[in-house]
Amino acid sequence: MTVLVAYNASPQGEAALRAAVAEAGRRKQELAVLVLTPQVAGAAVPADLAHLLDTVPNGVPVQPVAYRTESQDVADAILDEAERLAADLVVIGSRKHSTVGTFLIGSTTQQVLLDSPAPVLVVKATYS
Repeated sequence: MTVLVAYNASPQGEAALRAAVAEAGRRKQELAVLVLTPQVAGAAVPADLAHLLDTVPNGVPVQPVAYRTESQDVADAILDEAERLAADLVVIGSRKHSTVGTFLIGSTTQQVLLDSPAPVLVVKATYS
């Protein structure tokens, strides 16, 4: 039983992480974090994320942090990790896109919403 959060160093990423921690605690499930920014193999957890993970309550177990590879599309990385974990919930942050912008460049959020094997919680940066 796992809540997966797709994280990047942004206000949306931080809001998604906070929402995922709250959901994992409420559901009494593990928290899994997928960092969307590719990292060098063997690198330490990014400082901003490490600081946020230090605030996770003791009652919420956190799995080892996973990272998107540079060759993976962001949406595919989220969907693959959700499937690999058999996640019960996927939490992603979202920023505002214009309708035209979403139409022209596509939307990671839209692809995850349509193809996710689990329910998806989309969080705006103002989550507290």
